[in-house]
Amino acid sequence: MGRQDQAQVKQKWDPHAHLRKNKKEEDHFSEFELIPEEDNYQNPPTGNDQQQHAEWFEEQLEADLKWSFALNGVLHAATSEFQDIVLLDTKRFGKALVIDGKLQSAERDEFIYHECLVHPALLLHDNPKTIFIMGGGEGSTARESLKHKDVEKVIMCDIDRMVVDFCREHLTENQEAFRDDKLHIVFNDAKAELEKTEEKFDVIVGDLPDPIEGGPCNDLYTKPFYEQVIKPHLKDNGIFVTQAGLAGILSHKDIFTSIYNTIKHVFKYVIAYTAHVPSYADSCGWVLASDEPLKLDVEQLNSRIQERIRGDLLYLDGASIVSSTVVNKMICTSLLKETQVLTGENVRFVYGHGLTKNAEE
Repeated sequence: MGRQDQAQVKQKWDPHAHLRKNKKEEDHFSEFELIPEEDNYQNPPTGNDQQQHAEWFEEQLEADLKWSFALNGVLHAATSEFQDIVLLDTKRFGKALVIDGKLQSAERDEFIYHECLVHPALLLHDNPKTIFIMGGGEGSTARESLKHKDVEKVIMCDIDRMVVDFCREHLTENQEAFRDDKLHIVFNDAKAELEKTEEKFDVIVGDLPDPIEGGPCNDLYTKPFYEQVIKPHLKDNGIFVTQAGLAGILSHKDIFTSIYNTIKHVFKYVIAYTAHVPSYADSCGWVLASDEPLKLDVEQLNSRIQERIRGDLLYLDGASIVSSTVVNKMICTSLLKETQVLTGENVRFVYGHGLTKNAEE
């Protein structure tokens, strides 16, 4: 389905109709297909009539695994040049941002992901002043970065203006960050933006979608990109951190271990860490790296949190930052044994798409 057809779907949008995510091989942009009200799906009984007759969001995580939760409704939807954007009102997780059928973040627990992505890197840096965010269009990564009092400049580089405008308007928890004079928003491909600037940064944050077959971000998880683009744009004591996909017992080999191993081939000091995010039904993984030693000290981290950060962190303190780097034996073994280094020709992809359906009994 072409971009013109996507626009037509957007014009026909009915928030009371069912939505199904439908991806075609020949077109890597997704579409929303309206499903008639009578096209109902069987749902296991819950003992609650309201739940049984609810509309549900469902994301296919693997060929044989789905994750779903009940909705109060669809709040807003749009289709950009690049992707479909939906804001759902979920019963359990509050507002949930879904892009191309994949859950990006949920109101009740997004702080776990975004605190873990941002604060360990900034707290391990002696004096972070300048931050470059690759992606992060919803504004939450910028919000967490701007909590650091001494940060002077945050550049958020996202390719999709409509995602940024959509989130600026509808994600009220990030509106203060969007109004902050320290935040500079650039609409461009992150790789192209970094390649054209001579500026170097204290911290570069990768808040990009997972690599998918035919996706626009796949090259931004490769050794050549880390080597030729990221590293030259870090200051001498700079730190790079990226989200690295799911990192649970059954999911950590999808991309987490290979991203970690790839970064190990570029930087001298590399830390992998994880945290469970309920709305993802799994643990998330991040990889943090530098050519300067990274000191994980609980007291120092707590002191820096106290001195540097405005307000309270909901999830992290010094102890939880350090403990997040201690992964279980199975994942630790996989990280140590991983041999794949991601390049343009040697890649891994994640699986998944989503749909919205009626679960009436």
